Amino acid sequence: MTTSASDRSALGAFLRARRARVTPGDVGLPTSGRRRTPGLRREEVAQLAGVGVTWYTWLEQGRARNASDQVLEAVARVLRLDAAEHRHLMVLAGRGPAPEPGPPMDLRPEHTAVLAKLLPYPAAVQTDCYDLVAANRAYRYLFADLDTYPVEERNCAWLMFTEPSWRDSLVDEDTVLREITARLRNRQPEHRDDPRWNALIDRLRQESPDFVRYWESYEVVGDSTQRRRYVSPRVGTLDVQFQSLWLDRARGERIIVMTPADDPTAQRLERLDSLVGAAPAWTARSDSAGGSAAGA
Repeated sequence: MTTSASDRSALGAFLRARRARVTPGDVGLPTSGRRRTPGLRREEVAQLAGVGVTWYTWLEQGRARNASDQVLEAVARVLRLDAAEHRHLMVLAGRGPAPEPGPPMDLRPEHTAVLAKLLPYPAAVQTDCYDLVAANRAYRYLFADLDTYPVEERNCAWLMFTEPSWRDSLVDEDTVLREITARLRNRQPEHRDDPRWNALIDRLRQESPDFVRYWESYEVVGDSTQRRRYVSPRVGTLDVQFQSLWLDRARGERIIVMTPADDPTAQRLERLDSLVGAAPAWTARSDSAGGSAAGA
């Protein structure tokens, strides 16, 4: 399948970044001698993958238009790609379909019912590019009042990189920001024609030097349950399991929920809900579909 110039360029950048992370010792090559650059040399990758050096060089330069599955699999093996990286490679090489940009997520009553039932645990309905479609009151007041932000700013990636009250909540700032960027990197090629994605990435690149730094490192990761530590201005330190309950995995639509990882966190989340208990059980973006914007 023929790929676009931008995808071929991204594929080359991805391969160069992954090549720099693999040492000769990782693949059974001698480790003696000085190297001008980290990782493997192009000719070493080509030799181990069983392809010509010129052909592999073209791949990294974005000049190869129709790499075969056999070549891609061999390169993936040599570069020791994990499942998320392998999937990303195949999408960039034109092996994964790019979904058509669709309408905003349809927020349904059963979604908001789950948000309410999950209290006092913070939970929110989130899209593939981190837009927050709806949130229960524990999530709404976890760091700052989410409803006070303009609708276009109710996005976890945007808030974590640009809003001090959200960023200051991160105990492990580098880890969280790096993973947010790596997830966006991973899914972005599938949404290359989606205005929502393009606008978000452009805004983050313009407003956050840290985002640019992480973005240009070209790390990609998949979704998994993560243990996270936050500091809530209302109740203090929270140690939680951050997980996704998928509504539509193909579209990336999910309910994110934070469950306590220890008893003190469970007690603090109970206290948070008691402090904000007069607020509606959930609220939604005014531009989301499917009923009213708040629920008792």
